[in-house]
Amino acid sequence: MAATIDEAGSAPIIRRISPEAPWEWLAAGWRDLWCRPAISLGYGLAAAAIGALLTVGLFYLDALPLALPLAAGFMLLGPMLAVGLYETSRCLAAGEPVETRRVILVATRSPAQLALLGGLLMLFMLAWVRVAMLLFALFFGLRDYPPLDQWVPVLLFTYEGVAFLVVGIAVGGILAALVFAISVVSVPLLMVRDLDVVTAVLTSVRAVGRNPGPLLLWAWLIALLIAVGVATLYVGLIITFPLVGHATWHAFRALIETP
Repeated sequence: MAATIDEAGSAPIIRRISPEAPWEWLAAGWRDLWCRPAISLGYGLAAAAIGALLTVGLFYLDALPLALPLAAGFMLLGPMLAVGLYETSRCLAAGEPVETRRVILVATRSPAQLALLGGLLMLFMLAWVRVAMLLFALFFGLRDYPPLDQWVPVLLFTYEGVAFLVVGIAVGGILAALVFAISVVSVPLLMVRDLDVVTAVLTSVRAVGRNPGPLLLWAWLIALLIAVGVATLYVGLIITFPLVGHATWHAFRALIETP
């Protein structure tokens, strides 16, 4: 059984995709990005600005080592933050006009259920930030964060730092994999179908289970592109964030058969 039947009596049908499909999604996302660059790059600029503001705020609070966990946690909300990019790609594919107001105030088929999913992703983000702080306390005790110029040596050349890094990456990876599984198609699905959030999430998880190889590659590509965006002091996010957003819409259309 592919998925639960919705109120309209039709089930979200999950397709099998080829191993090369994620590269095709990126190519399609790249084309969409440059079809309406003002809108796409505007979303990317907003993502970069939020990341930069968070980092500046942490610098003034003398808690800059939290910047990376917060950046990773912020990106857990990426599927919700990219709704306007999904709408842009949808309009382009349907031959409809792409209007700024339309992609900022996106009209969705399941607004309440989409809001519930957004709340769930927010909880995941808050949980990750809390876990990162607890891991720091576990490995370093209640001491203050090291000065910025000592942070990299502490992480790479002390027992506590290496252990913190390894455990943090493992825990963060598990959490990111879970968020990916429940959101890879659920957000665009709730945009275009009148479904409940449970059905959307289960459909997303089943899509991953039916296409583990291609979606593992897709998850790796998303992580790589976002990491490049963050590593370039968020400047790269101006391109990589909308690219991933547009490509995610094409992933959804490839994975889920829509009316």
